[in-house]
Amino acid sequence: MRAVIQRVSQAQVVVEGKIVGAIERGLLILLGIAPTDTRQQADWLAEKILGLRLFPDDAGKMNTSLIDIEGQLLVVSQFTLYGDCQKGRRPSFTAAAPPDVAKPLYEHFLMACKMLGIRTETGIFGASMQVSLTNDGPVTLILDTPEK
Repeated sequence: MRAVIQRVSQAQVVVEGKIVGAIERGLLILLGIAPTDTRQQADWLAEKILGLRLFPDDAGKMNTSLIDIEGQLLVVSQFTLYGDCQKGRRPSFTAAAPPDVAKPLYEHFLMACKMLGIRTETGIFGASMQVSLTNDGPVTLILDTPEK
């Protein structure tokens, strides 16, 4: 799994002109899933992201986690994170999991986040979405799950 993690002061997802997910202070996660990814990796990624110390403490140092600040999470599925642009001009997406594999793992990741006590909003899997955000910092990280 691959996650692009952005610390935000607000973010939202719009589908067909309607807001389907919105958060205030927290993290926006763009989540890509590979064909060989597992539920164990989804659990690891959820715990890792929610525990990352990406928010400032009283001294202004990035020393508190999403859990510590009782922040919110917006998770958007994004198969294009596995796009390969090495050859030609059109990206290849063969490294991304097909929807029948990706959707259950995406849903499992969402449940893992919710089970850790975080308010979790989402986009709509497979939909054309407009994502807007205010990146706070800016803070943006890319995190891949370890190999099995």
